Amino acid sequence: MDGINFDEELDKIVAKDPRYLRDAYLFLREALDHTQRIIGKAPKEDLPRKPAKDDAPRHVSGQQLLEGIRDFAVQQYGPMAATVLNEWGIKRCEDFGELVFNMVENSLLAKTDKDSREDFQGGYDFDTAFREPFRPKQSLIKTAKTELQGL
Repeated sequence: MDGINFDEELDKIVAKDPRYLRDAYLFLREALDHTQRIIGKAPKEDLPRKPAKDDAPRHVSGQQLLEGIRDFAVQQYGPMAATVLNEWGIKRCEDFGELVFNMVENSLLAKTDKDSREDFQGGYDFDTAFREPFRPKQSLIKTAKTELQGL
């Protein structure tokens, strides 16, 4: 990203494709960093280390990014994750692919020849991914009653 002004390029993207709010792109950038950290492809800032030749950020697949996004969104927004994402224009995994490739087209992210928007198709159901972890679990008593009625 040498010589590229992130904010200016982001303004261009949002002007060209108003489906997604600016915050969606900022969230995606943070979610990518989070994903790289959890899969061990980014250095931890708090550990002293020697710079390595291959210190550049490494490739993350579409599926890895989707999992990292889910994890990051739930950590950041809890039960409001789906609502926040929807507010930014993100309603399905394919929207993350659109965000990624909008950023790729403006040189804010890089891709390999194997990467495509299709990598984000059918990733997960938003309701299951972002709401299910926060739904109350059935109580043990209610579960036991149901099991007894089935006998």
